[in-house]
Amino acid sequence: MRRKHSFYFAMASCVATVAMFVAVPAHSGGPGAPREVTPNASGHGFASVYGGIPSDQAEFLSTPDSIRSAAASGAPTLVWEALEHGEKVECLDCVAGVSRLLYDSNAKNREIAAWWLRRRVFGVFGSGEVYEQTIRTLQSDPDPLRRAYAASALGEFFLLPGISACSEAVMIDADARVRTAAATALGRLNDEGPAGALGHALADADAGVKLAALGAAARINAFSGLSAVAGLTLDATIDVRRRAIEVLDALDARDAVAPVAAAAQNDVDARVRAEACHALGTFGDPTATPVLMKILKTDPDAFVRDLAQIALLRL
Repeated sequence: MRRKHSFYFAMASCVATVAMFVAVPAHSGGPGAPREVTPNASGHGFASVYGGIPSDQAEFLSTPDSIRSAAASGAPTLVWEALEHGEKVECLDCVAGVSRLLYDSNAKNREIAAWWLRRRVFGVFGSGEVYEQTIRTLQSDPDPLRRAYAASALGEFFLLPGISACSEAVMIDADARVRTAAATALGRLNDEGPAGALGHALADADAGVKLAALGAAARINAFSGLSAVAGLTLDATIDVRRRAIEVLDALDARDAVAPVAAAAQNDVDARVRAEACHALGTFGDPTATPVLMKILKTDPDAFVRDLAQIALLRL
């Protein structure tokens, strides 16, 4: 019963919002130009929304025509303007055009399209509609680029079914681009995924997938796979080692003092050693003192020595 009441309340709010923002003459452009509208400045909802702001300074609302036109053009500036100002404009006929932007070559178009679609009441989340189609694209589309874009879109929708779909993609998709996008999406969804999906991504053979999984791990509340992150301090790829230490630092993973101290002393890359010294200072564990003292005296890189000295002051 509570769910039913919540549904009707959401529907009533949507209808009230749409009714308040009725079409009025265009905010700019020539006579009859249907580019944008504002609440009626003569008193039909304007004061309740904007108070004493002059009508020519109020934010305009995109019209359905402008949303459809911008989506068809694919021009990023037009797309962003139309969709941002159309956040609360219900336009069922616009959904098809905007949903095509989920697979646009421009990443910003894909992002704003998902942002606009997830705010819809109609045409996106029903059976066979956009969200379900996006899951099917990730699961079965023959084009790996479209599968990667679908994974990214699921991350922006913030819904539970996307977690399972992206987790499965991380585990089984043959294309590294798809696994990378799916790992990033799990970070956006704030979930490690069932069956240790993100941990699986951390062990991926592809460095890009591991970097995406590390980025996701840094975003997730109470991430449980810190031991897998610590293991990447020995990865063959410099960027992966450095990013793993950055994540351990950001998460204040004090149980990782030993591998981070080893990296601070032994890594061949000065950037990795410097990042490790900073992390040891964050951990504040006095057992790292001998390591940092040795680095301060012997490391060939001045920046690494400086960070070792700063870390010692933090212990």
